Amino acid sequence: MAASKPVIPQNDNVAHALAGAGGGILSMVLTYPLITLSTRAQVESKRAETAFLKAVRQIVAREGVSGLYAGLDSAVFGISVTNFVYYYWYEWTRGFFEAAAARTGRASKKLTTVEAMIAGALAGSATVILTNPIWVVNTRMTTRKGQIESEEEKSGEIKKKPTTIGTLMALLRDEGPQALFRGVVPALVLVINPILQYTLFEQLKNAYERRRKSNVTPTVAFFLGAIGKLFATSITYPYITVKSQMHVADDGQKREGMTQAIRRVIKEEGYAGLYKGIGPKVTQSVLTAAFLFAFKDVLYEQTVKLRSTMAKRAIKA
Repeated sequence: MAASKPVIPQNDNVAHALAGAGGGILSMVLTYPLITLSTRAQVESKRAETAFLKAVRQIVAREGVSGLYAGLDSAVFGISVTNFVYYYWYEWTRGFFEAAAARTGRASKKLTTVEAMIAGALAGSATVILTNPIWVVNTRMTTRKGQIESEEEKSGEIKKKPTTIGTLMALLRDEGPQALFRGVVPALVLVINPILQYTLFEQLKNAYERRRKSNVTPTVAFFLGAIGKLFATSITYPYITVKSQMHVADDGQKREGMTQAIRRVIKEEGYAGLYKGIGPKVTQSVLTAAFLFAFKDVLYEQTVKLRSTMAKRAIKA
């Protein structure tokens, strides 16, 4: 009699967190040049705006291909921590709701729309507070490297490129620890992005599984994740722009609240200014989410199997 396929448990928070972190790293590396282009577009003035392909050529000409990966080390660290924290709390909250559904005798243990939104809000808020400093440093590095290359082009002098640790220490020395939490308010508002994304993904996933009577495949997860992220990012993009601008603001600039920043951008650049860099950002966000959802379930199964194998070896030893 053939051995049956092992059942993969769906309530292992740590395995989900590790799989989310691994999937996030893989998807980040694959799409990072689009993040660089989008971030620089968000923080530069309207006068300095360049077309997508022209921006790529300029960065490669000035900085080489490595210029498209400025700040990748802090971004990889950031996405791994962000996804680990998010998925841990999201799965913990999901487990809580599913256990409550079982206790009350509800026919379906799948998350309702409201439950999915609550789970996303709790996980997203915890993630923002814990990881905002990482993304402040990453945004500073991404934009500062471009500024240094422009200054070198004008002066002919070679300047030292910023490092993650160097950027962090300079930030703490010049602006104090509070600078690490710049943009945290719009970031908390942006918790609505994963709420919209994961709620739509969960509902599409549930509908697919009910219709097909089978679990989603990595390919299906890829497209469902892309749809969810496209919807969420298109709605929340103005806040993403404001958050990036607040990350690069220094003490010499007048401190702005979120509403003030939005009004300033509209006054100076029109409503189009809130959507600077949206092309590469939406493309990057959609591809990142699609790859993440495609990778995550595979990594989750492998993580559970690896931990199970290690536990068995430990028992035998």
